[in-house]
This record gives sequence, C-alpha cells and structure tokens, in this order.
Amino acid sequence: MRLDARSGVQPLFMSSGDLLVDRRYRWALEYLAGGDRVGAADILQQVVAAAPAFAAAWFALAEIREAQGERGGAVAAFRAARDADPHDLHGARLRLARLGEGEATPELMQAHVRRVFDQHAPHFEESLLRHLDYRGPQLLAATVGAVTRAAARPGRFASMLDLGCGTGLAGAAFRARVDRLTGVDISAAMIEAARRKGLYDRLETGELLAFLAAEAAAQRQYDLVIAADVLVYVENLGAVADAVRGVLTPRGLFAFTVETHAGEGVLLRESLRYAHGAACVRAAVAGLDLVHLAEVATRTERGQAVPGLLAIACAC
Repeated sequence: MRLDARSGVQPLFMSSGDLLVDRRYRWALEYLAGGDRVGAADILQQVVAAAPAFAAAWFALAEIREAQGERGGAVAAFRAARDADPHDLHGARLRLARLGEGEATPELMQAHVRRVFDQHAPHFEESLLRHLDYRGPQLLAATVGAVTRAAARPGRFASMLDLGCGTGLAGAAFRARVDRLTGVDISAAMIEAARRKGLYDRLETGELLAFLAAEAAAQRQYDLVIAADVLVYVENLGAVADAVRGVLTPRGLFAFTVETHAGEGVLLRESLRYAHGAACVRAAVAGLDLVHLAEVATRTERGQAVPGLLAIACAC
C-alpha cells in the first residue's frame, strides 16, 4: 500500500514538538494535495529551517525533490530524515537504497513494514478496499478453487497458514473451506485487528522466516499456505518458498501474489514494495511443482492497475 496523500492515506507523522511548526507542515501537505509541489516545498524548507530534527517534514521534502528530478536534493533530505529519526519510521533508509545510496537489507524492510502497519492498522481495510480496490484474497481463493477442481482434489483443507495475515481479509475469503486456520503477521496491531474478527484458530506475531522455521521445528504442517500481498516486502522469494516447503504436507499448496515488471530480477519500486519478474518467481519455487502462474492485478493505484502475478506451487 502506498501510504501517502496520493493514495488517499495520510503519510506517517511524528510531531516536531511545536504546534505552530506542525501546522505549517500540514499546510504544506495541503498544497501538495492540491498539486502545488513548488509551494509545498517552499513551506517545508521553512519548516525544517525552524525545526531541523522534524523527520516527517524532511521526508516530505525529500519526496517532492525526488518527484521533481532533484536527485541530489532528495538524497540530502532523505539523509536528514534518517538522521532525525533513529527508528526510521518513514523508511528513509529504504528510499536511499532505492536511489542507490545504501542497501535495502531485510532488517530495514522488516522494521519499516512493522512500524507502518502498526500505525495504519485502524484504517487499513478502508484504505485497501475503498482507495485501492484491493482484491487479492478473492483472486487467490477463486484460483485455488479452480486448481483443486481441475486436479480432482478436495476443495476443503484441514489446515491453512495465512502468511502476513494483516487484519484477516484473506482469512475471511478462505475460512469456509478450512478446518483449522492459522495466521501470522509482523505487526502486532494487525494481529489484534484480526483477532477481533474471530476467524482464526491461532494467531501469532512474528517475522515470516523465523515463524516458518519454528513451525518446521515443531513439525507443524499445512495443506495450504497463502501469502496475499505480503511478498511485495520480500526481496528473496526463494528463501520464503524453501521455508514454506518445510511446513507443507505432501501435495500441499503454496498460493501467493506478487507485484511484477516486464524485465528480469527484482526491483524496489517507488512505493518501497518489490516487483518480481516472472522468471524470478519460477526460480523461487524451483523446489516445488509450479502448477499455476498468471498475470493479475490485485490493486489499483492512482487510477492504474498494478501489474502482478498469482502463483500456486505444489509439494508434489
């Protein structure tokens, strides 16, 4: 999810500690929402001059400079945002990595995703469904159903693991065909939102690879593992697929969506989400039998469908 004013979701915010400075910052955002980047940038430069440790303002200024093609100015502002916030709530280090000024390590991505989704859990579903026309769980459920019917397999699963379950949108899409449903998410706030729905038999807060390793060590297995719109935050799909293979029952299915692009390899997009080429997806599931791979669009951003892929692999 693109968490900024352009997607209908307010950007992350940490106060400067000065109400007047905060007001000018919000004034700049209003200019930006109205399409006046120059005016917004002028105000933000005044804001950071008055409050040099105001990370949110530095980050907003950096984004404007990047959008205007001012790479050097953007890098400088992203660095200032990073230095002003040791926890890097906004993900400035990831933006610097995308600009070639650092490395997008898994640890940085995990920290960024956790903080973003903890903060946005209260309005997460409204943002996805109303502003982004999100339909990933429905596409996965329909495709898993079609694949099982074509293979003359049972359409019901004894156990399912929902990786990156969020608030439970995928759990709702699959609950009727699953006997036991487990969900895991990196965000504790998301897990609490999912828990309130009463859909899951078990919910855990944790990082995907660590959770999968623990499940394998405990010899817990699943007939179906899904990952709806979560692997966009993972560069190395192969590591996840290998870990999933360790918890699949014989003939178990791994169904997931990713964003994609026409080229090769993996791209870190402006949205700080990874896009994986089709060849990358095929290589990632080489230890499984890829039974389905098709182009899909699980969301719309800025009026345009975001290109993606839906894959289903089998432990056959």
